[in-house]
Amino acid sequence: MSEKKHRVSRRQFLNYTLTGVGGFMAAGMLMPMVRFALDPVLRPADEQDLVQVVNVDELTEEPQRFDFKIQQKDAWYESEETRSAWVFKSGDKITALSPVCKHLGCTVGWNNDPANPNQFFCPCHYGRYEKDGTNVKGTPPIAPLDVYQHEVRDGYLFLGKAKPRGEA
Repeated sequence: MSEKKHRVSRRQFLNYTLTGVGGFMAAGMLMPMVRFALDPVLRPADEQDLVQVVNVDELTEEPQRFDFKIQQKDAWYESEETRSAWVFKSGDKITALSPVCKHLGCTVGWNNDPANPNQFFCPCHYGRYEKDGTNVKGTPPIAPLDVYQHEVRDGYLFLGKAKPRGEA
């Protein structure tokens, strides 16, 4: 190959150089803005503290709904959010289930469907769950109800974050 075919003209060299310098300067200006916008997303999530919910002596074998408040930090905004849990005892074992249906996020209720007693029922799309939170086959929910992290301290039940059954 001849040397003439591979030479870069002065005009092409100047064009490549100015494009590279301009791209470098644009990246230098855009990076701080992108970092500012993505910073809350990139930060690791704060571990939620366990919240005192109920005296363990008040728990029964029948699921009961308990409401509690958590401190939530969403990016730069801090707020107090109300959460709910269906809590019951089976012997010495305590179970705390999230009331959020795994189908479309509606709220499930305990024993509120006369056709299906002793089950959690979602009135939005007729989803059903057994008492232990497992989804009834052939109904819309695709997974069991989430389970709250929990711990008993000084006779009180403390709840943390709701996690899918395999992770709790």
